[in-house]
Amino acid sequence: MTTHSSSSDETDRQTISIEEFLAIRKAEGLKIDARTADVTWWYAQVLDPYDIYNDVPPEYDCVGREYFAQAPESDIWVLFGDLPDQTREALWEANKRELAFPAGFGGRPSR
Repeated sequence: MTTHSSSSDETDRQTISIEEFLAIRKAEGLKIDARTADVTWWYAQVLDPYDIYNDVPPEYDCVGREYFAQAPESDIWVLFGDLPDQTREALWEANKRELAFPAGFGGRPSR
């Protein structure tokens, strides 16, 4: 069984399976309200955005911008890809200027 260390508090480390780690994020994603969520992005491995696998072969090394959301009362960041479609779309719409590439670029001004 593959495991991943996870904790919101460094003094309370626990080891859980990768399947459980991902299930926790899926469940947390269902609790995220697009109207109040915090959003951010960071560069991460495209095939392993949570950095939980230790065996990604070098030929699959690919870093890109990955987008995450978090409920204000939570310390768990959830990958946009693990959110319900409706939540993800609402977050993109509400935060497109902050999440756009390059940062802060919201596209061409409308005439």
